[in-house]
Amino acid sequence: MYFMPKTFSIVRHLPNTITCCNLFCGCLSIIVVFNGSPDLAACFILAASVFDFFDGFAARWLKSYSPIGKELDSLADMVSFGVAPASVMFVLLRDSFAEAGFSTGLCHTGWFLSLPAYLLAVFSALRLAKFNIDRRQADSFIGVPTPAMALFVCSIAFTIPQKGVLAEMASNRYVLLAVIVAFSYLMVCELPLFSMKFQSFGWKTNRLRLIFAIMSVACLILFQWTGLALAILLYIFLSVIRAYNIKKQSECNR
Repeated sequence: MYFMPKTFSIVRHLPNTITCCNLFCGCLSIIVVFNGSPDLAACFILAASVFDFFDGFAARWLKSYSPIGKELDSLADMVSFGVAPASVMFVLLRDSFAEAGFSTGLCHTGWFLSLPAYLLAVFSALRLAKFNIDRRQADSFIGVPTPAMALFVCSIAFTIPQKGVLAEMASNRYVLLAVIVAFSYLMVCELPLFSMKFQSFGWKTNRLRLIFAIMSVACLILFQWTGLALAILLYIFLSVIRAYNIKKQSECNR
């Protein structure tokens, strides 16, 4: 009986341990992207997103909630889904400017023109700060979550090495800059989006989540890694439709 409290203590810290794995993957992503491997960096971001999902799942399953866990999760997300994808985007944008003939050495024109990529990190910080103090976001989101933005960047990193129209579009510097501006805005705007947190396993309460999951799998099967970006756009689109329906029902009930 003496060892029981210690055992339970270890189990109680499992969610925070998983969160630290998320953070570690984000650090690895930053390291490898500046060693010339944006696609490998994207793999580490994907791994971080898996850990990010399971730390919340573990916390709910073990009923192990704590203030430090909430803060640790935000700090890990800032690295893995803020700085890491911004660094990936910086390298992709820098390479795009290099192909256009710009000099991309330190403090050269192409390097400076690639710095807007870190707006993603700045707005990720704003997004996470808002999330921590916004009581409206207990069961849903206001603004695109940082992991969704990070996964979109991952899709671009995976698509560029492939040949074809999509690869050319994904590597276009104007497209990359547009993605940066769009997601910087979407992360902090007052756009309600549904959460992928499953509180139960019933169809009625999870219908939209399950439909989205099925359609996302279909996108991945049909379009491979480009389907990841399509899934994120689908997530935003379904959330807009949901918000419109809720608003319409609210107006009808008045």
